[in-house]
Amino acid sequence: MSDHLPAEGFSAAAGQPVRPDTAQPAAARAHQLTKLYGRGDAEVTALDAITTEFGESEFTAIMGPSGSGKSTLLNLLGGLDAPTAGHVRWRDLDLSRADDAVLTRYRRDHVGFVFQFYNLVPSLTARENVALAGEIARDPMPAEEALSRVGLSDRLDHFPSQLSGGQQQRVAIARAVVKRPEVLLCDEPTGALDAATGRLVLEALAGVNRDLGTTTVLITHNAAIGGLADRVLHVRDGRIVRVERHDLRLSPGEIAW
Repeated sequence: MSDHLPAEGFSAAAGQPVRPDTAQPAAARAHQLTKLYGRGDAEVTALDAITTEFGESEFTAIMGPSGSGKSTLLNLLGGLDAPTAGHVRWRDLDLSRADDAVLTRYRRDHVGFVFQFYNLVPSLTARENVALAGEIARDPMPAEEALSRVGLSDRLDHFPSQLSGGQQQRVAIARAVVKRPEVLLCDEPTGALDAATGRLVLEALAGVNRDLGTTTVLITHNAAIGGLADRVLHVRDGRIVRVERHDLRLSPGEIAW
């Protein structure tokens, strides 16, 4: 089965947003995206008919209180979950209608994930952790290059137990980047880090977005981090309540933690 499902029209009649959410050509679109959990009296609306776009090479931050639907939106963009209603599309691939095999190929070939917890293999060095992820990629970069991009050329042969939390997170970013993903999805990557360490992690993410043109979506509770992004989606109760656009992005060193 092809990775690319037949493209369905996103014309106004089919529900395309009349005004693009982003100034960049859309890499991903969500239309009336809804996710419900539970049934009956226990039913919870995690996403409530969200419509938005994510531009090619754009850096988007998603902010909102706990339980607002941020992680659910990220999981749907990453093909980790299926919507209850609506559509989510990556280029010409309709993720909401794709089967498990297509979604697996999508995640393997196109998406890099970075989470709050590093999940490194403790018995492998930094180089080996990154190289392991590259083994399933179509055109991986050398593990050494991926680690160099996050400032860890001098830690190639260190085990996770020999690395600080921030260094482990940067290994996790290198592990996501080694397969040259077109989209990088980050769920609270600095949530467990102090200010100085968090800035190093943000510098690594900003560098990947800048140098590789990777469409980057980052969830954060830290309002200051939104200054790094081209655009900030403010989410509450499963809805986008405000979109903030930045003509000039801050550097990680300018972030007031």
